[in-house]
Amino acid sequence: MLFLPLFAVECIAKQDESNVLLAKNYQAGTDVTQFLVSEKFDGVRAVWDGKVLHTRAGNEIAAPAWFTKNFPTTPMDGELWLAHGQFDALSGAVRKDVPVDEEWRKVSYLVFELPNAVGTFEARAKRIVEIVRKANVAHLKAVTQFRVNNEAALNKRLKQVVAQGGEGLMLHRADALYVTGRSDALLKLKLIYDAEATVVAYTDGRGKYSGKLGALVVETPEGVRFKLGTGLSDAQRENPPKIGSLVTYTYRDKTKTGKPKFASFLRVRNE
Repeated sequence: MLFLPLFAVECIAKQDESNVLLAKNYQAGTDVTQFLVSEKFDGVRAVWDGKVLHTRAGNEIAAPAWFTKNFPTTPMDGELWLAHGQFDALSGAVRKDVPVDEEWRKVSYLVFELPNAVGTFEARAKRIVEIVRKANVAHLKAVTQFRVNNEAALNKRLKQVVAQGGEGLMLHRADALYVTGRSDALLKLKLIYDAEATVVAYTDGRGKYSGKLGALVVETPEGVRFKLGTGLSDAQRENPPKIGSLVTYTYRDKTKTGKPKFASFLRVRNE
């Protein structure tokens, strides 16, 4: 395969992130007593509009009719989830245009928000528990929210969650009214962070990767560009994500100019 150099082709696909609430990264020194905390689940974000499930970008998810049959008419925001370390299997199941019942039998819908609902998040969290209880659907579950007294307790819970195979923690301001877009009302805390960027170009590989993809050139929503080569499989170097694709990458920190440190390709974000 011939890979076009950086200057030869660029296409940037901007995603609308204004329709749901998105988290910012947790910063040390935050007053954690102002937040409700929950586990961060590595699933597929799904919004229930009262009739159908759809992705955060608005694309309908083809869930089996029985899966949503007894869902409440109240709009809900949550995560389709299978189990720790099972994202690929989950993604494969929920992306199908024709759902396979057997693949959905172990899928749960974990609810953590009520779109456009009034009141504080603490009040909405209590309402979620009640809504889920009344629905009495085995695979419909309210995400457990809890409080911590200090940052040491928060980090202790983080280590416990990660040791069990979890991704990290989410912190939602207890007094926050419902908002959308990326907001500091919602924070994520992980030992390794992840983010998304758009593929804008390729670089040619060298040495053992000669004739293959060397790295993806990606651009963050803030306009920061960098090369993403670590984490790609041989198959992905032969058939890389398309120009314009949105990809997820992991990193440990950022430079003063906003470039991620130790960035590694994780996956293509499918809608």
